[in-house]
Amino acid sequence: MLSSRQDRIITFLQDRGRMGAGELATLLGVSAETVRRDVRGLEDAGHLVRAHGAVGLAGQLGEAPFERRMRENAEAKRRIARAVAATIRDGEAVMLDTGTTTSFLARELVRHRGLTVITNSSDIARTLATQNGNRVYMAGGELRPDSGAAFGKSALDFVAQFSVRHAVISAGAVDGGGIMDVDLDEAEFARMVLARGERRIVVTDHTKFGRRGLIRVCGFDGIGELVTDLPPPPEVAEALAAAGGRLIVA
Repeated sequence: MLSSRQDRIITFLQDRGRMGAGELATLLGVSAETVRRDVRGLEDAGHLVRAHGAVGLAGQLGEAPFERRMRENAEAKRRIARAVAATIRDGEAVMLDTGTTTSFLARELVRHRGLTVITNSSDIARTLATQNGNRVYMAGGELRPDSGAAFGKSALDFVAQFSVRHAVISAGAVDGGGIMDVDLDEAEFARMVLARGERRIVVTDHTKFGRRGLIRVCGFDGIGELVTDLPPPPEVAEALAAAGGRLIVA
């Protein structure tokens, strides 16, 4: 039987791939020694393996975390992406944060023409930069090895210069209180993206409902639309409606 903290460790590794004990300790709010004890138990049970000073899920250390996440719930994410892409017109300006669902959206936008795209994701930038007369602006800063996305003050300052028609973020977790993430830098960047859009859209598949994130991005009053693949729990739908937001089930 796994403890609740060990369950959370597995969830973090599923979401983010290989991680160090110090990073896990920060996310869990416990000491590194406590994390090491939990990890030893998971390792003894065959759930985790160690490599280069970090731990990862057994059988997944050789795969880039972003590539693995792109395959998880891929059809649901594709439906969400198609629903959003259908509401974006040629020639409009779009700002996207990094995430697998926003990367699926970029792939659905390759048939659009003359878009202006602002993003911190190298995957999204590569997908759209050479397509149909698009103009693509990528935020600078330190690139994350797991996602190839830029974060930090320089990335925030860069996107703050733009105002766009469509601001689209992905979500790490959604509950009755709003939109959350497990990473401070990602949450700060997502918050900035929402602030720069006339239309504020959150895209997320149903697996994020009911999760608790470490960092609050915003309440439902900070978004205009939530686009997902299955109806959310009642507390999410009710809180969104009370804040005047629109729910779209693809």
